[in-house]
Amino acid sequence: MEAYLDNSATTRCLESVRDIVVKTMMEDFGNPSSKHQKGVEAERYLRNSREAIAKTLKVNEKEIYFTSGGTESNNWALIGAAMANRRSGTHIITTAVEHAAVLQPMLYLQEQGFRVTFLPVDRYGRLSLEALEEALCDETILVSVMYVNNEIGALEPIDEVRRLMKEKAPKALLHVDAIQAYGKYRILPKKAGIDLLSVSGHKIHGPKGSGFLYVGDKVKIHPLILGGGQQKGMRSGTDNVPGIAGLGVAAEEAYRDFEKKQAWLFHLKEFFMDGVSKLPGVTLNSLPGEQSAPHIVSVSFAGVRSEVLLHALEEKGIYVSSGSACSSNKKLPVSTVLKEIGLEKELLDSTLRFSFCTETTEEELGYCLEVLAELLPVLRKFSRK
Repeated sequence: MEAYLDNSATTRCLESVRDIVVKTMMEDFGNPSSKHQKGVEAERYLRNSREAIAKTLKVNEKEIYFTSGGTESNNWALIGAAMANRRSGTHIITTAVEHAAVLQPMLYLQEQGFRVTFLPVDRYGRLSLEALEEALCDETILVSVMYVNNEIGALEPIDEVRRLMKEKAPKALLHVDAIQAYGKYRILPKKAGIDLLSVSGHKIHGPKGSGFLYVGDKVKIHPLILGGGQQKGMRSGTDNVPGIAGLGVAAEEAYRDFEKKQAWLFHLKEFFMDGVSKLPGVTLNSLPGEQSAPHIVSVSFAGVRSEVLLHALEEKGIYVSSGSACSSNKKLPVSTVLKEIGLEKELLDSTLRFSFCTETTEEELGYCLEVLAELLPVLRKFSRK
């Protein structure tokens, strides 16, 4: 049996996504900037995807800009907005547990003279609202907070963040990295006061190399990619029609029967957390129920190195990821997510992330739990020798 439980790393494309990608590569392959019929056909795919995505967010399609994925969306949101609003201030706020695609641009902005505050988090990765309130000031121009943490599934209090911003720094922009949240939650940027929102296609069963950035109509932001003037001159470069078309289909599908899909993910999470918590020497780093994301569970296994357990599971056809894989760059001025939440030193290298999608089954999770129960005593026995 095979159990793919690494859906936060990437998801398998939907068949409908595959079909439209192939069609736009082999039949409707025109350049959307061309004036002939092939170009008009290609442009129609862009328009349809933009409309579909905008509908899921209840925003205007003119506020959706296609990118190469989450990393570009984050970089553009942060660097573009910081540079465009520099005359209003040079203070930026983020959390210490952001993805490298946010933390690295923050380091770059520090080099450009911006002052960046990294907010601490609690044991389960939730930012300190007290620290945010203290950090906000007249010089603050941008706050960047992820919706869902990619390693442990922490759900950040976006509504409370915006409330404090309105009180302490009303002119500051709010950027939300929603790469692990889009498709798992209903996100309404206008209602939530979100100015910039980053999304990646391959996390929602879309193509790799696709994504978008929502930019509120009143937001000042500079483009990072200059050239042919595509997307109103804000993101030049020949449009990736297959990727964009596939992204639109994936976004539309993610919110079809949404409540049913979300409920299934929460059910799977409860099923897995209940089962894994019964194993000896286990520490759960994700909160149960709706207190954290429905599709991510971080687990520490005392006495077993994460890499060893990961490959032992792989030999049984079970695919997971290391809990600290996305934040192990030693150049970062902050600790990894696991360190920031205060995880015991001996567990830092004993943590795995299990992440689900709506196609995940109870049988797959049950199989994983059975294999873990078999492997852990054996691996711990060898690790002691």
